[in-house]
Amino acid sequence: MSTTIFTIPHFSHGPTNQELQKKPSKSRPIQIRLSIITACSKSNKPESSSSSSSSSIGFTKRCTVLGSGLLFCLGSPRDGSAVTQGLLAGRIPGLSEPDETGWRTYRRPDEKSGGHGVGWSPITPYTFDVPQEWEEVPVSIADLGGTEIDLRFGNAKEGRAIVVVAPVLRFTADLGDNVTIEAVGTPEKVINAFGPEVIGESVEGKVLSMNVEEHSGRTYYKFELEPPHIFIIATAAGNRLYLFCTTGNGLQWKKHNKSLKRIADSFRVI
Repeated sequence: MSTTIFTIPHFSHGPTNQELQKKPSKSRPIQIRLSIITACSKSNKPESSSSSSSSSIGFTKRCTVLGSGLLFCLGSPRDGSAVTQGLLAGRIPGLSEPDETGWRTYRRPDEKSGGHGVGWSPITPYTFDVPQEWEEVPVSIADLGGTEIDLRFGNAKEGRAIVVVAPVLRFTADLGDNVTIEAVGTPEKVINAFGPEVIGESVEGKVLSMNVEEHSGRTYYKFELEPPHIFIIATAAGNRLYLFCTTGNGLQWKKHNKSLKRIADSFRVI
């Protein structure tokens, strides 16, 4: 059961419409910088004022790595190299059997390796649905994005998906260990912050829709951008931010955009 809070057909950089406002959170609002890369390049320089320091996310040097990792949603270095799942190091099968429509559900196995070192809580499992022909693509710690990329899925003919799981402490130390996406920022702030790192350019004029939905008490921000064609889902759980993207080239999008949207809409952190 889901509840759509709002839908925006066009993106605006103006003040947030009152219709977009959710019930104020007890958490102090956080101003997300428009560019992770820009913020990182200034991370070693003193802030111009104390107010800037207190109202902006405290990005670390590692945020440039997150930005690089997200760009892989638009172009995997091994696009089309999906492999049959097996008990390989760090990779445990998580796909269900196909249902009557030929779709399978992926659930992140509890035993799957991953995380960000001592002191981090276990990664909260997530699920999403994929067509029967889609398969997991190996993720290497040598990839740009490193451990931030938790999973890749794809099909050479239909498109690809990526899951990025980023510790919130990469960005700020003020949100605690039970973070909500609302505390991270408004939908406009989130897409302004992470959209350019996903598509590699400004999101101005590219956001076709922006939705907020609630499923089982968790809020999800959902965006559609083009060009390039991409669906982005953002949420938070525990002390981590989750980003799920589905995309494809022009031909893939033309033929399979409904499937790519169905995959994106099915994403849940459980």
